[in-house]
Amino acid sequence: MKKAKKQLEITFLGTGTSQGIPMIASKDPVCLSDDVKDKRLRSSILISWDDVSYVIDCGPDFRQQMIREDVQLVNGVLFTHEHADHTAGLDDLRPYCYKIGEMPIYLNARTLKSLEQRFEYIFSKENRYPGAPSVEPTIVDKDPFFINDVTIIPLEVMHGRLPVTSYRIQDFAYLTDVKFVVEEEKKKLQNLDVLVVNALRIEEHPTHFNLQEALDFVAELKPKRTYFTHISHKLGFHEEVSNNLPENVFLAFDGLKITV
Repeated sequence: MKKAKKQLEITFLGTGTSQGIPMIASKDPVCLSDDVKDKRLRSSILISWDDVSYVIDCGPDFRQQMIREDVQLVNGVLFTHEHADHTAGLDDLRPYCYKIGEMPIYLNARTLKSLEQRFEYIFSKENRYPGAPSVEPTIVDKDPFFINDVTIIPLEVMHGRLPVTSYRIQDFAYLTDVKFVVEEEKKKLQNLDVLVVNALRIEEHPTHFNLQEALDFVAELKPKRTYFTHISHKLGFHEEVSNNLPENVFLAFDGLKITV
C-alpha cells in the first residue's frame, strides 16, 4: 500500500549567492535597492512536515535566519556540499543540540571530510569542548533514504567540476550550485510539483546556471512550479526580473513560504 504524501511547508531562509545581497563594498544599484526582496542572505531552506523541521544547508547567516523565522526546533540538516556559504553556520546548531541531543546531518563523504577538518572541535572524540554542538553524520550517496516516513532521493549534480548533492523530497526538488545534470539524474526529476534551482545572473558563469540555462532546464523538466534561488545582484532587480519570467516560474525571496 502506497504511503500518503505529507504536506511539505517550505520556507526560503536565504536566496542569495555566496556573498549575499547587498554585497560588501558594492555600489551596484541592486545592492542599494530599498526593495526588501532585493536583500538576500545565503541560500538555505527549511522544510517542515508533521511536527518535524529540517534545513538544507546552514551557511554563515544561519543564526540570523533562525531568529527571523522564530524556528524553535531543527531535527536535522541536509548538506549539499562543503562550500562556506552552505556550511559555515554549523556551530550555530548548538541551541538545537541542547534540545534534541546529537543533531542528525546528512551529507556525502567528501563534505563530511571537509567539515571534520574545518570544525575539528565538533567532530573530535577526545577532549571535546563541552559547549560544542554534537552531530550524528549519515553518509549520503545515490540511494534513497527515509526521514520520518518521507523518502529522500539524492541526486548528484555538477557545480563546475565539483559534485553537489541535491534532494528530491516527494514531488519537491531542491537543486543549488548547478551547472550540469546528467540524463540519469534528470530522470529523478520527472513529474515535480515544485522545482527550486539556482539562477545566478544574466551572464554565463563557469559553475552555475545563468538565467537562460535555468529557464532551459525548466522547459526541459516541465515542473508545475519553479522558484529560482542562489541569486546574485548581477541578475537584476527582483521586480523587473520577475515581470519577465514565464508563467509558473518565480524568483524566490527571503522569507517566502510555500506549500507542496
